[in-house]
Amino acid sequence: MLNKDLVIIGGGPAGLCAAKTAAEAGLSSIIIERSPKLGGQLVKQTHMFFGSEKQYAKTRGYNIAKILIDDVNRYHDKIEILTDTTVVGLYKDKVITILHQDEYRKIQAKAIIVATGASEKVLAFENNDLPGIYGAGAVQTLMNVYGVLPGHDVVMVGSGNIGLIVSYQLLQAGVNVKAVIEAAPTIGGYKVHASKLKRLGVPIYTQHTITKAFGKDCVEKILVTKLDQNWNPIEGSSFEMDVDGVCISVGLTPMGNLLAMIDAQMKYISELGGMVPIINHEHETSIENIFVCGDISGIEEASSAIVEGYYTGLVVANRLGYHHPNYMLLKEDYESQLNNLRSGPFGEKIRLGLAKMAEELNHVK
Repeated sequence: MLNKDLVIIGGGPAGLCAAKTAAEAGLSSIIIERSPKLGGQLVKQTHMFFGSEKQYAKTRGYNIAKILIDDVNRYHDKIEILTDTTVVGLYKDKVITILHQDEYRKIQAKAIIVATGASEKVLAFENNDLPGIYGAGAVQTLMNVYGVLPGHDVVMVGSGNIGLIVSYQLLQAGVNVKAVIEAAPTIGGYKVHASKLKRLGVPIYTQHTITKAFGKDCVEKILVTKLDQNWNPIEGSSFEMDVDGVCISVGLTPMGNLLAMIDAQMKYISELGGMVPIINHEHETSIENIFVCGDISGIEEASSAIVEGYYTGLVVANRLGYHHPNYMLLKEDYESQLNNLRSGPFGEKIRLGLAKMAEELNHVK
């Protein structure tokens, strides 16, 4: 049994930032990451970020990952890192079971931050398991990490920011993006991303969905169908498209599996992406000294995950008696950054979700 002050599960932007501010306050931690490398989804993101300078605006995702990893490495005396390591058990007494190098080990922690992020949602349609049908994250990994094209004639399903950005990256790589298909009546992502695609001749079909894929050994063709105002297929509206690749980008689901193992209070809040833990203003779950940050508590941009990570590491260190010299100043700054990121029309959904979370928290109390 290893004994640690703070265990951080997840080495993406939220986990890395939590480790940094905790270390600044003098708190030692261990980051557990199941992938071979730290950085989470950032390592495959080649586009420049929006936001402010504090959230690394105008910096490409993989460069942000490098910055955050370098920040953590500067505190090598405070932060231990275990990659290629999977958490297979989490218990209420803050014991964690990990699988590392084919060996099971247990860690007893004083506090735990769960920063496991989110997984991609799937779309149900006939033959959706044919080779050549990918999630957007898989396409980014193939292209931006391994330099492999997912196909030559590809359709994107989903017009959120990820779908639009990945469509543009496909075009940059020489792929023929035949169309973007969106079930909603309006485009889900930023207009600037959609405008780039339209200027390059990519049609965006709103109120349409994919209803069937065809192919023997891999996808060769898809059936696209128009939807009515009640999201039902309109008879006689279907048409076929020849493709050798389909990219599905229909949203993310918070990965709260570990929290379910300890019976943490959870609730389905659609605006936050699905089942999320009920947390207080310090990001603490219903289990004392078990905290969360990042997409596990609500699907947002990576900028928000970064700030949430900084905030959570700060408050957890303070909880364990490690008071950051700039505690109040930083706490107020991180809260202000999150409020700014969640302002405006694109933040309405997350604001509504957080309001529902607050209502549930008051109800539990």
